[in-house]
Amino acid sequence: MDSIVPILISFLVLVFSLAVHESAHAWAADRLGDPTARTLGRVSLNPIVHVDPIGTVVFPLVGLFTGAPLIGWAKPVPVATWRFEHPRRDYLMVAAAGPLSNLSLAFVGVVALRLLRPGLDGGGVAAPLAEVAWALLSINLLLAIFNLLPIPRLDGSTVLAGVLPERMAAGLDRLRPYGFVLLYALMLSGAFSIVVGVPYRQLLQWLL
Repeated sequence: MDSIVPILISFLVLVFSLAVHESAHAWAADRLGDPTARTLGRVSLNPIVHVDPIGTVVFPLVGLFTGAPLIGWAKPVPVATWRFEHPRRDYLMVAAAGPLSNLSLAFVGVVALRLLRPGLDGGGVAAPLAEVAWALLSINLLLAIFNLLPIPRLDGSTVLAGVLPERMAAGLDRLRPYGFVLLYALMLSGAFSIVVGVPYRQLLQWLL
């Protein structure tokens, strides 16, 4: 039973973090002139409106229970870029809002861990709260780094496309159908642990 509790904490924190991530996209798009996501009720921290049964529930639970690479996603927020006053710049800002929200949650986790540290030796509620804070930090830092990879369908590719010359951005967009193939190639080749794991561990060490 004790071994299940950390898994449940990690799962709940992940679901909440994915909801915050997608809500940040929706909020940014709405602020920049596209009300599509707001009309669909996606400017919300309610995880139910963002849940993808496979990406938010099945894959994360399989990863948490088996130790396989933890991959999770929520329903993508629809964005009508033609509604933006500056489509390329504004779409970049909408894409960046997701990872920035995860970095903000990771920072909350760091602050909570530092506040709880003096009470850990005394037991009580400090220990379980610290476990939640650790999950908030570690999961959101991982989500931020992962989503900033310049692989199509991830936020990093949209951010990169927003700063590249238009011809190069169009070339990057043509890779969109192969995004998942590239992602799994990274994982199966072991490169994922380098391009994500190395900066994750270095940032985690610096934050703590």
